[in-house]
Amino acid sequence: MIQKRLNRRELEWVRKRVAREAARLLYEGAVDEYIDAKRLAARRLGVDVMPSNREVAIELDRIGDELEGEEKLHRLKRLREEALKVMEAIEDLEPRLIGSVWRGNIKRESDIDIAVLGTTDPEEVIERLKEAGIEVLDVEEVVITERGGKPLDIPEHYVNIKVRTPGGEKAEIGVTVSSPELERKGRVDLGRCDFFGDKITGLSVEELRKLLREDPYRKFIPRG
Repeated sequence: MIQKRLNRRELEWVRKRVAREAARLLYEGAVDEYIDAKRLAARRLGVDVMPSNREVAIELDRIGDELEGEEKLHRLKRLREEALKVMEAIEDLEPRLIGSVWRGNIKRESDIDIAVLGTTDPEEVIERLKEAGIEVLDVEEVVITERGGKPLDIPEHYVNIKVRTPGGEKAEIGVTVSSPELERKGRVDLGRCDFFGDKITGLSVEELRKLLREDPYRKFIPRG
């Protein structure tokens, strides 16, 4: 490990190197979790400096841009188009596109994430999807007990509905419905991003339509 005290410029350079190495490990699939990638990257580089998740996420997106070029942009547009088809089937239930397809920082294996804010009844969502001819692949309950490494005072219960992309794109679509308990406690919202630290807003159906018309490759990554 580096023992000498680093000045500000040196520390910034080392953090960037660790972030880049951690991003490479994530991109290549050597590890799945950001914390594991950062620890392994720091160990390989012989330093005890740990970058933020945001720094790693930015480097990960940059690596994808460098290696995949225009194909990444074309895939982003296709995934957003697929998301819109599903969201239109449940438009009155207030679906919002979230995750990497909203952000624009997709990877090769990125799936499509849609959150439903207008109902806590997963059966209603499933029925609407089936009526629109969208194939439901699986339904599973998800319980989240911590965020950002900190335990939640109230565990969050969701139902995740996995559906096949209408256009046959090789990606999984997850439609998430919150539990009635969270609604009663006023906890049905999109929360804050574990990677960028900002409030997750996502895109409504109309916002996604407008984006695809005017700027289909736009990224929603906060600065600073």
